[in-house]
This record gives sequence, structure tokens and C-alpha cells, in this order.
Amino acid sequence: MGHAGVVLDVDGTLIRGSEPIPGAVEAVARLREAGLSPAFVSNNPIRTREAYADRLARHGFVLDPAELITAGTITAEVLAREHAAHTLYVIGEDGLEEQLTEAGLETTADYARADVLVASIDRDFSYEALTHALWALSNPEVRFVGTDPDRTIPTEDREVPGSGAIINAIAGVAGRDPDAIMGKPAPSAVESIERTLGVRAEDCLIVGDRLDTDIAMGERAGMTTALVRTGVTDARTLAASEVEPDHVLGSIAEIDSLL
Repeated sequence: MGHAGVVLDVDGTLIRGSEPIPGAVEAVARLREAGLSPAFVSNNPIRTREAYADRLARHGFVLDPAELITAGTITAEVLAREHAAHTLYVIGEDGLEEQLTEAGLETTADYARADVLVASIDRDFSYEALTHALWALSNPEVRFVGTDPDRTIPTEDREVPGSGAIINAIAGVAGRDPDAIMGKPAPSAVESIERTLGVRAEDCLIVGDRLDTDIAMGERAGMTTALVRTGVTDARTLAASEVEPDHVLGSIAEIDSLL
């Protein structure tokens, strides 16, 4: 194919819920054998890079944590670069806060001290948290940042709400859109991929299950795009979409058809 690297989505492409997609471990191995350096890119912001690598390793995937990019790592990198001196009020889970503090950023439990509100998936999200977000964002000087746009996450049985659902709830009650949303398909994700792989985005293949994140990002960045049907995109959604993948696979196990 003439590609120098491959961008692999995780949830819905390599793993669904707590189980690997059949044939995914072998497919990743074949990509490496074909000379394609991989970057594993997930919009899941909860786990640290090391914890995510451990999760994949338990399923049989061979990888280095340095090959992993998540919405959490991207958010931490951008905020450390652009808001190093600011205080963050985080609506999210402990794993996200851990990544932010490890990047040298200050977080607070007091919404009134916020310079930046960071919104993400939070399985304990409450009316009180929504109220505090509203009050924090009533100050127009407070920046509003989301970790990723994914409204839902695929599990073994069905989809569940993701970061996008919480970000949209906050945006709705505050009456303002986020100033930035990290993760795929944002340019910040493309920049992180290029740094990780050491190649240009247009020299990469991307394999993912979401049209609005994986495939849209690849299309904008000039990547070759391959959609897999093991995640959130069904035939009806694909037929109605303005985003058109270059290839459609039943699963990543069919990657040989592109090699």
C-alpha cells in the first residue's frame, strides 16, 4: 500500500467491551510484519497510557505504551502547553485527573477557582456536577474544554453514554459551545499521531469503527481510511453519511485485503 504507519482505533475496532474482536491480535501482528508502525489511538480519556497498554496486553496484543494515544493524553498535552499556569475544574474520572496532574497541571474541587473547565465521561455524573459546571461557565473568562466528542461507547451488549453526552449536557445548560474538544477528529489528535509515528498523516492508513471521528479525521488529514463494522456504524448509518471511507471491512481480521 505504500504506507509508513497505521492508526488503529481501539474500542469497536480491536476490542468491544471486555473482549477482543476475533482475529484482531493476529491482524495487528500482520500489520507489523508488513512494515507498518502502529499507533493505537483511543478517544477513551479514563485510563493512563500505561493502564491502557496493560489492558491491551492482557488481551494478547503486543505493544509499547509509547505507541498509545488517548483523548486523555492529548488533553493533558494541549492543556500543559496552553494553560500551564491555570487552574482546572474537572468533571471526569480519577484516571483523567491523574493524567492532568502528572502533566504538571493544577486541578481544584472548587468550581469558583476554575480558569478552565474540563468535561469528560464521568459515570458518577450528577445534577450537582451539572449545576457547578453551569456556575463555573457563567464566567465568560473560563475556558470550556472537552476531552472527546464520543456520545456513546460500544460494549459487549449495547452502547452506553460517553464523554460527548456529558459535554453536550453542560453545553446545553450553559448556553455555550466548548472552546475546544480534544481527541479524534481534532487537529490535536493528528499532531499527536504524527509525533508518535514520526511520519506524515497522509502517509498513514487509519482503521476505525466511527465515521464522525476515525474516518472523518483520516479524510481531513489525507490518510487512507478503512471502516470496520464491529463497532457503532451500521449499514444504514454508512449509507446516509457524507463521510465516505476508502474501504469497508467486516472486521480488522480482514486487513489482509488491504495488504
